[in-house]
Amino acid sequence: MKTSNIKQMNKTSWVLFISRRFARIDTRGKNALTAFLFSLGIAFGVMTLIVVMAVMNGFQMGYIESILEIHSFHIRAVPDSDVQKKRLEDMAEHPLVRSIIPFMDAQALTVGKNGRQEAAFIRFVPQNIMELDRGFAREIAVYRGNFDLGDNQAVVASQLAYSLGIAPGDKISLLAISGSSDVDLLSSSRVFTVSGLFSSSYSEINNSFVFLSLDTGQKLLGSSAQTLYGIKLHKPAHDNRLIHLIKQKDPYFAVESWRTYNKSFFGALKVEKNVLTMLVFIIFIVVGVNIFNGMRRIIFERREEISVLSALGAPPFYIQAVFLMQGMLIGLGGAVPGLLLGMLISVRMDAVFWLISKTVYGVQYIFTLLLNPSNLVFLTENPMFMFYARIPARMFFVETAAITIFGILSALSAAYAASRNILKLSIAEVLRYE
Repeated sequence: MKTSNIKQMNKTSWVLFISRRFARIDTRGKNALTAFLFSLGIAFGVMTLIVVMAVMNGFQMGYIESILEIHSFHIRAVPDSDVQKKRLEDMAEHPLVRSIIPFMDAQALTVGKNGRQEAAFIRFVPQNIMELDRGFAREIAVYRGNFDLGDNQAVVASQLAYSLGIAPGDKISLLAISGSSDVDLLSSSRVFTVSGLFSSSYSEINNSFVFLSLDTGQKLLGSSAQTLYGIKLHKPAHDNRLIHLIKQKDPYFAVESWRTYNKSFFGALKVEKNVLTMLVFIIFIVVGVNIFNGMRRIIFERREEISVLSALGAPPFYIQAVFLMQGMLIGLGGAVPGLLLGMLISVRMDAVFWLISKTVYGVQYIFTLLLNPSNLVFLTENPMFMFYARIPARMFFVETAAITIFGILSALSAAYAASRNILKLSIAEVLRYE
């Protein structure tokens, strides 16, 4: 082994030895409690941020996947000639493409039971779309009836069906429907039988969507109605790549990415996530400031030991490294437990929301029993907690790793800032008065 390596190992061993000696002395006094509270603050910050980000990812990815798989697709194409349609058919064999689905859209005023009326978004799709598009089938949860788009049959979203007062087997009428000029706007003859009810992770879809067959759309909307094509990719991030390939063959082909089609909504989700992240990161800033002040106090209380080490020939950097090591141990002692707790809570988020629901209901029950017992019959659990419990939390490796590393670095940075001017005190003066 080289001499330089041996010297480096000896220096590292010296730093570790001094750090252990300081830590052993700390366990007998108040510094041990201070270090524990610092680690506890970091653990709380890491755990909170991991859980918050996992829940936020679960909500946002549920919305995004429902929108992309049910409504907007990854790429929308509007062919205006048979040549462009043929190019789309050939594109279906491309390795980036998962499926290409023809569809038509319209707005309508739907009429249900007892004359109930609601505005609806009508999507006309192939009858076998559940077989053609597995992503669509995964996001559509048919909870009553079947997803059957046969002759004069419709599949209605859950909240829209509730507003219209309909169930499978009932009739709905498209009283007014948007279409080309050769189609009547108002008609009482457009009556369909509800074959099934569905729900998704996105409330806007649940409030307004009705699915009909593509053949029905061609009849209802007229001969001049535009047929669109939705392209699904194996990886949504490859949308620009495929658009570039399409534009290379035909610069005038009208295509639109999911990024631009949903730009305002996805932008709002991104801003919401960034603001929430910034607010939670303030926890680390507060903990870092406390560690900085605590380390400065510890360094001041150890000025005699620091002066002795310096007088015996210890370089300033290695004395500083002793306190950096303590900052690292504080960071690790908080970040690692916080990481484990955050992952555990995120995995069992359903149990957490269930516990919150029961706790809130129990507190309300006790106060109602004490203050107004007659209202106990109206007291129920908040159904929103059960709704949240059904949404899976999602942890991403990069985000989780960044949160953990930031927790460690906050303690390490505070220790560095506190020990940066560690030898500004005059050694002889300290030894003289101490």
